[in-house]
Amino acid sequence: MGSMEDDFDDGWDMSAKLVDGRWVERSPRHPALEPQARRETQFLPWLAPQLPLPVPIPVIVAEEPLVLRHAYLPGQRCPGTSAAHGRAVGSFLRALHAIDADAAMAHGLRDADSAHTARRETGDRMAREVLPRLPDGVHTDGEHLLARLAHLPADPCVVHADLGLDHIRVTGEEVSGIIDWGDSCVGDPAIDLSATTLSTGPMFARGVLETYRPAREVLARARDWHMLSPWHEVLFGLDTQHDELISSGLTEAIARLKKSRARA
Repeated sequence: MGSMEDDFDDGWDMSAKLVDGRWVERSPRHPALEPQARRETQFLPWLAPQLPLPVPIPVIVAEEPLVLRHAYLPGQRCPGTSAAHGRAVGSFLRALHAIDADAAMAHGLRDADSAHTARRETGDRMAREVLPRLPDGVHTDGEHLLARLAHLPADPCVVHADLGLDHIRVTGEEVSGIIDWGDSCVGDPAIDLSATTLSTGPMFARGVLETYRPAREVLARARDWHMLSPWHEVLFGLDTQHDELISSGLTEAIARLKKSRARA
């Protein structure tokens, strides 16, 4: 009987499929992403034993095209409603952010300067292509948002950098794994707190805050990263000529800026 391969994911940067119900195989969608994919095979095996939750440990199984394989981490997408899940994620982030950044870079993690340069280039593109699409009522708020996030904070650390609920696996009340490390780098810890405290239910968010205990200034930056998140959707829609993504991203970006202004 032949092996069965099922479509597993449709990520923006990496394609992924589940093989034989046991393995996940991932490939970069374009060659520019190959260096980061290769770094995962150096960094994650070193990182995994230092964390309280499982993470993938990928190996290269093909070169042309590049294919990474790791054991499937069982579970479902995290619903973001459970305090127990939130506490587990908060403890995980506290451990991750305490990892020695220099040692992590020595094991292949992208350094702060190159990661920040890439984010600054994205910010410049947002200023050219997203900001002009914002209405007058929030245009200035958008300018200020980009300015606040233009500088690397004084406390960069090892971050996942894409920790939405899609990348948190759960089984019952247990968090069974943290996946998709393609954006990991030395960066702003607030990035990881953004989606986990502001795009989740209140009980989950309280659980994260209970075990992580972030400083006030980190929470303020997390709110900024949360406001910026839909701008990435707009850029992806522009890149793929997907008008619905452009529209939905702009709608959410405007809503978050207005909500922030009302709260101020």
